[in-house]
Amino acid sequence: MNDITADTPQSVPLLEDDRLDALFEFLDSERVSEEALDLFGVHGLLTALAISTVSHDRDERHALIFDTTPDFESDQQRREILDALDALLVNAVEVFENGNIPDLPFDLEFEGSEEENEEHPVRLWCAGFMEGVFLDEAAWFGAQEETAAELLLPFMTLSGLFDEEDPELAALGQQPTEATRLAGQLAELTLDLYLLQRAPVEKPAPTPSKGSKGAKGKGKSRGPGKRQ
Repeated sequence: MNDITADTPQSVPLLEDDRLDALFEFLDSERVSEEALDLFGVHGLLTALAISTVSHDRDERHALIFDTTPDFESDQQRREILDALDALLVNAVEVFENGNIPDLPFDLEFEGSEEENEEHPVRLWCAGFMEGVFLDEAAWFGAQEETAAELLLPFMTLSGLFDEEDPELAALGQQPTEATRLAGQLAELTLDLYLLQRAPVEKPAPTPSKGSKGAKGKGKSRGPGKRQ
């Protein structure tokens, strides 16, 4: 049985370096639409889809990534790129199931100018991650909305997607020191979110009817509480 409550999560790459490099080059090429996600956005999106309890079929995932059908140079390239995307998702699920966290394939520090930091890989990754959340908001927030919102706050802050509607959040994410601190939390928060999505929802204890023998219990436990 897989242990998803390991005390010390290990950071595990979701793809081998050569496959990541091939994806980066392809997604950065003119063979894909200008609206297609780059490698960092794809990595964030598929990490979110691995966390979600709602499944999306292969064609739907690829449409989210590419926007329009890419101009593959050969059938072999098509297989290699699509298989790599599928493997990234499958590996992410396995990493979470084993109680580990994904290795994020970029530098987490914000050191450049404000303009340079706008295109920081962390921001692109968080924007892709939040796109995955937007797909299934009801499932993500569901019965544990407050906890989910708290865990997602760093992703929202760093994504830049809420800058116009929440200037305070935007200002927080634009401070290099604070942005770096939040970025350092992302990987472990993905595991927290995975566990939260699969935690049993606590049901309210039944109200005993009048005259019930159990109405005057002597402090007996009602069972284990909800795992956070």
